[in-house]
Amino acid sequence: MMKIVKDTNPRLREKSLPVELPLSKENEALIHEMMDYLLLSQDASFCEKHPSVREGVGLAAPQVGHNVRMLVISYPNPTEEDPKAVVQHALCNPKIVASSLKKAYLEGGEGCLSVDEEHPGYVYRDFKVVVDAYDAFLKQNVRITARGYEAVVLQHEMDHLDGILFYDHIDKRDPFRKLPNSVAV
Repeated sequence: MMKIVKDTNPRLREKSLPVELPLSKENEALIHEMMDYLLLSQDASFCEKHPSVREGVGLAAPQVGHNVRMLVISYPNPTEEDPKAVVQHALCNPKIVASSLKKAYLEGGEGCLSVDEEHPGYVYRDFKVVVDAYDAFLKQNVRITARGYEAVVLQHEMDHLDGILFYDHIDKRDPFRKLPNSVAV
């Protein structure tokens, strides 16, 4: 099982290197292993047997000890048309190419598999982002337009690729300050 790198490790603060495409066998195996870990972290019976595993919705390669620009995201996103819908990405070299002026934040604050301590406060992110990346599962370049929660999760994981942690964004003097033109998601 993969070991999560904690925020006390200075490697988590390093900027990650782009991955070469097509992916090497090692990087392809790594991104699949990352998704497997993420999906297992969402399985209640697995977590019951492995209490050190915390549930996650995203995971970046630096969090598992590889400073390369890869990330995975997976979480249920049921709709009326598709109650079993899931948001899932396995991205290499993601880059934000457009974003909104409107900001979003999680009312309960952000969390992270690499961060064990509580860091209360709002993390403001762009409500909408357009991301260009290579999708390792589809094996093609993709453009993702994400809004709300999906945009927040993408930005959180992409921050890891630049050595940035969510609590770096929290206003130390006023952690629960409400920004104008922002919305809780």
